[in-house]
Amino acid sequence: MKKFGGSLFGVSLLLTVLLATATAAAEYYNYGNALDKTFLFFEAQRSGKLPATQRVKWRSHSGLKDGLAQGVSLEGGYYDAGDHVKFGLPMAFAVTMLSWAAVDNRKELSGSNQMQQTLSSIKWGTDYFIKAHPQPNVLWGQVGDGESDHYCWMRAEDMTTSRTAYKLDQYHPGSDLAGETAAALAAASLAFKPFNSSYSAILLSHAKEDELLWAAAWLHRATGDQYYLKYAVDNAGYMGGTGWGMKEFSWDNKYAGVQILLSKILLEGKGGVYTSTLKQYQMKANYFTCACLKKNGGYNIQTTPGGLMYVREWNNLQYASAAAFLLAVYSDYLSAANTKLNCPDGWVPPQALLDFARSQADYILGKNSQGMSYLVGYGPKYPIRVHHRGASIASIFVQRSSVNCVQGFDSWYRRSQADPNVIHGALVGGPDHNDYYSDDRTNYEQSEPTLSGTAPLVGLFSKLSGKLGSYGGGYSKPYQTTKPPASSYKATPTTYSPKQSGAPIEFLHSITANWMAWNTRYYRHKVIIKNNSQKPISDLKLKIEDLSGPIWGLNPTGQKNTYQLPQWQKTLRAGQAYDFVYVQGGPQAKVSVLSYN
Repeated sequence: MKKFGGSLFGVSLLLTVLLATATAAAEYYNYGNALDKTFLFFEAQRSGKLPATQRVKWRSHSGLKDGLAQGVSLEGGYYDAGDHVKFGLPMAFAVTMLSWAAVDNRKELSGSNQMQQTLSSIKWGTDYFIKAHPQPNVLWGQVGDGESDHYCWMRAEDMTTSRTAYKLDQYHPGSDLAGETAAALAAASLAFKPFNSSYSAILLSHAKEDELLWAAAWLHRATGDQYYLKYAVDNAGYMGGTGWGMKEFSWDNKYAGVQILLSKILLEGKGGVYTSTLKQYQMKANYFTCACLKKNGGYNIQTTPGGLMYVREWNNLQYASAAAFLLAVYSDYLSAANTKLNCPDGWVPPQALLDFARSQADYILGKNSQGMSYLVGYGPKYPIRVHHRGASIASIFVQRSSVNCVQGFDSWYRRSQADPNVIHGALVGGPDHNDYYSDDRTNYEQSEPTLSGTAPLVGLFSKLSGKLGSYGGGYSKPYQTTKPPASSYKATPTTYSPKQSGAPIEFLHSITANWMAWNTRYYRHKVIIKNNSQKPISDLKLKIEDLSGPIWGLNPTGQKNTYQLPQWQKTLRAGQAYDFVYVQGGPQAKVSVLSYN
């Protein structure tokens, strides 16, 4: 291992600053980049036989015999969180959220070339739901036993825990799960309709066998059939749709979603004979929204000192992500109707709803007192000890011998080191009510990611990315990008070639974009690392100081200001180049080589 000291051998990208700049960190986030990472999380959660297009390479096939003991094929679907149970209710909610994003944000997702990824994520779930619904009035709602699964710490590819499947039928009712699955299938049918009408029709045919409020609202939107709207109206009081004013929205409590979805009908002037009841739904939709904005006459949500919506201790970020998505959706509905939100504390413009959504997104991506992105793999600092079996154990392609139930706890779960596999796009549970986060794998309340928490981010990030626009590879910007002004940074190539190394490393630096925002000019810096030697170099570690903005293309090592190339690019061959990007205002970052092999 070769090591080099800071000022003697380090290379600093010292660029003359001729423009007076501030040192404040950039107050915008790359929603397009964050969006792309969320899809990687869904790939990491896949059960079944993985496709050739699988991008998460540390995963392999698993759960291939799910359901066979009960005489049905239940291969596929998604694992729920850091475990390997396929819970139908949160999985269906996640598919509904993905589908809602595909329907309402079609323009934004298509414009960022992410619609295919969205549909693929949806289809991995809906293909499973079709298998789980083999005949009328039968729905297989769960595969795996939560109790036995949670007593083992092992990779999905090594599973030896119970894969018992549980079904709903006339003797084993479960209306909430059936309704959520019907809603997911109806919403997905809408998502696929412009792209695959035959598959859309199949989904809709499976969806039509349940009639709870959430399902009825989606079935009405998918079919236009007044029968479903009448059902939602006739049962509004009995099922609580117009009675419950909520301050949360989640896989386990969907009232606010129903209320906002049905308010859309009223705002479009299509209420007809149901207008009176739909107004009651809208009153409850407004209750939820005004509570989030803290304009609800004192009956408001709780927030942390840093402004994060706080509902409860266990996996709180799932509530913040879902509420943020829902307010972004309602903002669009109000804007389309050219109306404002009527709160007890006054009228509120639709933009305020989007501002709340953005505040939660920005907190998640790093605008918080910890400077921590709670989306794994995003930004310079994120959780590296995630409560996730697959992420925390070496890949089956690295350690081919199986890891048994107890061995997983002894050898991997209790390790203090960073996870060997970065589970990109996973939204962890998040900080406590005082904005404190403990990056500890055993701290499952804060460090475990879930399908239901991550899924709303697709709609949230795509909406925010579309509102802000994009530049150079999908990096979001607040305002118009301009050419670098003449009296700005001057980028020059720098060569790192200490006599001891025998492996010269050249850094080529350029500024590829800049823009003004909040009276500060921000720059997108691209740095190319080139191996000019005649032999490969590996395990390159860089020290990056004075970094005040987000960085992409390098992984933090867990040591202060220290970064390394991603796992898939551990070695630079002779003559090979690799680039990374960072964005910030004010003085540029200083980059130096710490070590390599």
